[in-house]
Amino acid sequence: MTPPFIWRRQALKFAALALCASPFAGLAQTSSAPPAPIRLALIESMSGPFANTGEAVFRNLLWAVERVNARGGVKLPGGARPLQLDRYDSKGQNEEALSALRAAMDDGARIVLQGNSSATAAALVDAIDKNNERDPARRVIFLNYAAVDPVLTNERCSFWHFRFDAHADMRVAALMDVVKDDAALKRAYLIGQDYSFGQSVLREVRRQLGVQRTDVEIVGDELHPMGKVKDFAPYATKILASGAQAVFTGNWGNDLTLLVKAAREAGFNGSFYTFYGNALGAPAAIGDAGIGRVVAVADWLPNVQTAQSEAFYRAFRSRFPKPADDYVHMRMQLLVESLAQAVERAGSVDAVAVARALEQADVSLYGQRGRMRAADHQFQQQLVVGVMDRQGKPGVQFDVEGSGYGFRVIKTIAPERAELPTSCKMKRPS
Repeated sequence: MTPPFIWRRQALKFAALALCASPFAGLAQTSSAPPAPIRLALIESMSGPFANTGEAVFRNLLWAVERVNARGGVKLPGGARPLQLDRYDSKGQNEEALSALRAAMDDGARIVLQGNSSATAAALVDAIDKNNERDPARRVIFLNYAAVDPVLTNERCSFWHFRFDAHADMRVAALMDVVKDDAALKRAYLIGQDYSFGQSVLREVRRQLGVQRTDVEIVGDELHPMGKVKDFAPYATKILASGAQAVFTGNWGNDLTLLVKAAREAGFNGSFYTFYGNALGAPAAIGDAGIGRVVAVADWLPNVQTAQSEAFYRAFRSRFPKPADDYVHMRMQLLVESLAQAVERAGSVDAVAVARALEQADVSLYGQRGRMRAADHQFQQQLVVGVMDRQGKPGVQFDVEGSGYGFRVIKTIAPERAELPTSCKMKRPS
């Protein structure tokens, strides 16, 4: 056995050698270290009644991040850097979302992503505006993929906020392109979630029906608590009793699935004009009753009849083959591509430089093109309207979530037709 004092002498010898080592050895080790990632903070409901929506968004954004990283990451003067997507659970609450924002910033994230709930988006915009004014060294950019209350790019627009989804008024206008041709429709029922987005949808539906379909009577108009109704049977009973031929709703997540399921079970045979009736369990819940009756508007649908669109959809399903994971949105892919493009154009991750570059974003992917409007940071892209039908019927190659039902595209609205004026008066940093 070696005596303890010899071990101590050897340890001192190795320490001395380390101190005398060439300084270039340390540099070589540093140069081989992987580049620091650009951190993206996803703030969403990962628990609670809307956890399924948060998980679905995460899959979309993860796939987009993986695509950027597979081609080497984001190219910068000091070398390419990968994107890193981190999850923060808002639990469906604004206060939790603000706590998540603070945690994300403390972790080094300067790009925040959120979308499910316009009320949460508004709270984040306010907090980010205040932070960026108060602490320029920790400025944050907010990329919004689904919070579609029009005020976010109108009277409450912000230099730091960029919306990649069509806002509610744009979506309603697209639906009205179909409604105007539905001569049989005479009675409509309006129902939505009782918060800023749900209120704005019903307000715009009322306005546009009053302009384009003065012959349609609104026989019901009500709001319900968001994420708290477990049994929509009383609402379905009222819809049925009203004699409505169509329901207009901006509901999403379980609030939509439970509503349409209750309506089906009550015997409602009318149409549903929806923003999100094409996913997250809604088609399976509706069943045959939705064939030819459930209409949805989106930036893209799997049955867009082009080879590039089909390749896009098949690539996503190859990455996420489980039927329950079948929730893909082109706009979330274009969001990440726009960010990568902006960082490369800016040549840095400085928030002001990246935001200015994002104002000029013009991206294409699998045949879908979108551009950012600098005036209000509202992304401009084509919209499509689809109607539910059985898989295998003409125009319905793909179903939704293994339900056997898909959406046939019946209307395509070009970007220039989907675009609406803005009232934004943006304050930009000097």
